Amino acid sequence: MKEELFELLLRLADDHLVLGHRISEWCGHAPTLEEDLALPNIALDLIGQARSLYTYAGEIEGKGRDEDHLAYLRLEREYRNLLLVERPNGDFAHTILRQLYFSVFMQAWWREAVASTDETLAAIAAKAVKESVYHVRHAAEWTIRLGDGTEESARRMAAAVDALYRYTGELFETDQVTDSLAAAGVAPDPASLKDEWDRTIAEIFAEARLELPDPRTWQQTGGRKGFHGEEMGYLLAELQYVQRAYPGLTW
Repeated sequence: MKEELFELLLRLADDHLVLGHRISEWCGHAPTLEEDLALPNIALDLIGQARSLYTYAGEIEGKGRDEDHLAYLRLEREYRNLLLVERPNGDFAHTILRQLYFSVFMQAWWREAVASTDETLAAIAAKAVKESVYHVRHAAEWTIRLGDGTEESARRMAAAVDALYRYTGELFETDQVTDSLAAAGVAPDPASLKDEWDRTIAEIFAEARLELPDPRTWQQTGGRKGFHGEEMGYLLAELQYVQRAYPGLTW
């Protein structure tokens, strides 16, 4: 069970670190001044959640690796994040929709994890679920504003839906790790959250006047096994630069 918990914590931490880094790329480039503050704040929430998860993962692993080592000193194939979160920001519509897909899933996941039999994970979830409520509201409001906005904003939102839906299937994948931890009451079964995710996305899309994607759309997979897109290498080159250039650097 210890190995499965370490793997789960690493997956979650990688999701939040990579997405937090992606969103932080908007700092100084957002379309409005308010968003120039909102997006970095969301990035800080995600990276803060990643810190807690990496720290706990290091304790569970027991090999002396701290949060910085796990975050910055692994190779690309050792990262276990979802392919969705490493997708490039694209235009603002892509960034917002990526955030909506992930946040709606994580809000349900954290809510269920508050009742985890693992006290540390439950404590991390209790804090994270409050932050995820804001993340969902922010992304949903922008999705509706853009989808039901101008002809141009609606066109871009539709393009984002077409581009990103194929990365959502990975959110609900299960394997021996998720099955074992769900059976022990440590973490929710991701597949059990699919119906709620579908309903929430459908409600938001209806208000945004966006067409729901075809559920038979072929789905990308591989992130949980360390298979990533070309963009991941460029992301890590920037993310890891300081620790790679100055090994062991501390503030």
